[in-house]
Amino acid sequence: QVQLVESGGGLVQAGGSLRLSCADSRHTLSSYHMGWFRQAPGKEREFVAAIRRSADIKYYADSVKGRFTISRDNTKDTVSLQMNSLKPEDTAVYYCAAGLTMSTMTRFNGIDYWGKGTLVTVSS
Repeated sequence: QVQLVESGGGLVQAGGSLRLSCADSRHTLSSYHMGWFRQAPGKEREFVAAIRRSADIKYYADSVKGRFTISRDNTKDTVSLQMNSLKPEDTAVYYCAAGLTMSTMTRFNGIDYWGKGTLVTVSS
């Protein structure tokens, strides 16, 4: 069973940067494709970014392309999301996600495991 734990959330001003990290306490993260989703208050959870097991393919939502970068370190069983040029509309709870099928990593129902989330608040 994968147990994902996110860290790195917090409060930042618009235009600033944050780096989110996700780790698996059981060190099995390298076996999965990984991704990030987010959920703003009153909205549905939405896809943000995904990275293949081998890190050679990455997907991004249009709303974050050019500002966010997903990466992973399989030797440390971690995945990160570097978020630059943050906007108030990026405010949300960010969830780490693990899946077995890369083609469905952009869909809520394509995820096999979820973390509990970390809050990112961007002030204007």
